[in-house]
Formats: sequence, C-alpha cells, structure tokens
Amino acid sequence: MSTLRISKEIHATLKGMAESEGVSMQKVLDRAVEAYRRQRFLEEANAAYGALRLKPDTWREEQEEREAWEATLADGIPSD
Repeated sequence: MSTLRISKEIHATLKGMAESEGVSMQKVLDRAVEAYRRQRFLEEANAAYGALRLKPDTWREEQEEREAWEATLADGIPSD
C-alpha cells in the first residue's frame, strides 16, 4: 500500500462517488485510473494510425495486410 496526496476537492469527489456507488474510495480511484489508462491507449493508437496514414506507401501496405487477414474470417469454421 502507498500513500498518495490528493486535493480536498478530489477527496470529496471520491468520497461522494464511493458513497453513491456503495464501494470504497480505493475502488472508485482504481476504476478511474483504469479508465484513464484505456483512454490514453486509444488516443495513442489513434495518433499512430493518423501518422501511418500520412505515409501513403506504408498505409497501402497496412491495408493490404488487413485484406489478407480478412480472408481468415471465411475459413469455414462455424462461429460459436
């Protein structure tokens, strides 16, 4: 366990959210950090794809690879 300093305002917000959800403040904070981590991941992935699209040859290679993988969807194996 670690100690983390937060502002009074954020503490009050965490406390209110925890009470309204019936969970601990730690659980609310855990969820918030995980949501932020996921958001950052998607933002970074979007930026990487944006940069890739600025390189026509590399983007075309990416599209061709996607098309090759799309063929695996029609492999005849029934989906569950």
